[in-house]
Amino acid sequence: MNEILPYIYYSLPWAVVLGLSLAAVAAIGIGIAWPRLLVYPYLAIYFCMNSTSYGNMTIFATRSIYSRGSGLLFFGLLLWYVLGAWACARVAASFQRYPAPACNLRPWFWGWFVLLLGHVSVGLVAGVTLAQALSPQGFSNIVWMAPLISLMLLSFRTREHVLELTHFILLAGLCRALFGLVRWAAFGGDPNNVYANMNAIKIRLTYFDINDSLVCTIAFAIAAVHLFQAVKTDRPRSWRAIEWMTLVATALCILLSYRRSAWIGFMLAFLVIMMRFPMKRRIQLMVAGLPLVGAALAYVAVQRLGQTRGAGGGLGSLVYDMQSRRFGAESERVLELKFALADFLSTPITGIGSWGRYTGYQVISWQNNPEGGLFLHSGVLHVMLKTGLLGGVLMFGTLAAFILFARRALTTLPPELLGLATAGVAGLAFMIPDFLIGTPIPQVRTSQMLAICLALPYLAMAVARAAPAPQRVPHTGVTPFAPRPRLVSP
Repeated sequence: MNEILPYIYYSLPWAVVLGLSLAAVAAIGIGIAWPRLLVYPYLAIYFCMNSTSYGNMTIFATRSIYSRGSGLLFFGLLLWYVLGAWACARVAASFQRYPAPACNLRPWFWGWFVLLLGHVSVGLVAGVTLAQALSPQGFSNIVWMAPLISLMLLSFRTREHVLELTHFILLAGLCRALFGLVRWAAFGGDPNNVYANMNAIKIRLTYFDINDSLVCTIAFAIAAVHLFQAVKTDRPRSWRAIEWMTLVATALCILLSYRRSAWIGFMLAFLVIMMRFPMKRRIQLMVAGLPLVGAALAYVAVQRLGQTRGAGGGLGSLVYDMQSRRFGAESERVLELKFALADFLSTPITGIGSWGRYTGYQVISWQNNPEGGLFLHSGVLHVMLKTGLLGGVLMFGTLAAFILFARRALTTLPPELLGLATAGVAGLAFMIPDFLIGTPIPQVRTSQMLAICLALPYLAMAVARAAPAPQRVPHTGVTPFAPRPRLVSP
């Protein structure tokens, strides 16, 4: 046995390489035959895997799944996975003569890609390494949103596929919310509790990562639209029960996250959802739901802000750490934004480069690390600082193109597809506070979750255009399920 062990040890690397090669071949075959089967594992990771250990006092050195492989490959393995899955879906669509669905975001993402190439070229001439120019701390994560959007549009081709995706998101949000609530009630809540561990605020929270609340929000939006829209779709009672459970569990999970950006974002998302209902239904829901939601939000806000030193009373307490001070030291959050704004004004057209650091970052406590000065707490100012007005035009152009399309989509989609499209718009509305005062651009999970939200309305509209909506049963107000589609050879 001792003589065989060295051969086993020597053969292990080759066995791993062989196993990975066989797995890659199998994945390519699956991706060409059934592209959407490669999408579900990718979505499941982003829906369920935490992306930060900030605030966790028991973790000293961790490497997130979202950064695995980035040291050698410039980007994480997950991003290369989505690029490979997109290539499989593109090949499959070519074989089956399936045209890529229309999407008015494509020219804008090509603009982001060209802008990134320009920064890389200038950086290499200026002596900046390729790794620094392509760093996620710049704006390369925006470019990586495009493959995921295109992959989803190419993979979910029929009404049945989209309904399957809707159910997947609904169940993922429900499971994530239930996990957070059970952990909060019985196991002390999220260990990444920056409020209790660093700020001495004695509260437990469901999730500190804003993306977990985003998952709950898009699931909440699907459930709310399905339950309260004027035209009902015929579906089993079990799904109605799941939708009611999702509605309650996700709302509680967001409230108990104790994050101000999640609370404000959820109210914005709720407004988007309410706009999908007739005026009479809106009034009914507001009369029935607003007192309960308002009381719950007031209770958790008092718990959260009542123990925070420096937070006064009234609505101003929600942004106590963002207010300028008349006396004493300036708030670090405000100081960070002032430093970055000064650097942007010094180079307003091109910005300081994707690799640049803003001047004076050393005096900010949380920037005292190797990545200091590469990011700041404002997604809008982050993009403007790195890319200047060129990136600003692309950013607002991308947003305007999405808004114009979403407005048209939400007024024309059939009832069974409206929930998915509304979830995408509500998810982006939920992320507005984080985009204004958070760090969404440097985070792989956050940027990919934004891409998922962007893709949902286009996906619903593409399927609605490809197949006509099923006819409504007269005098019942019920729309039956569409029949199972059948593949026809060319």
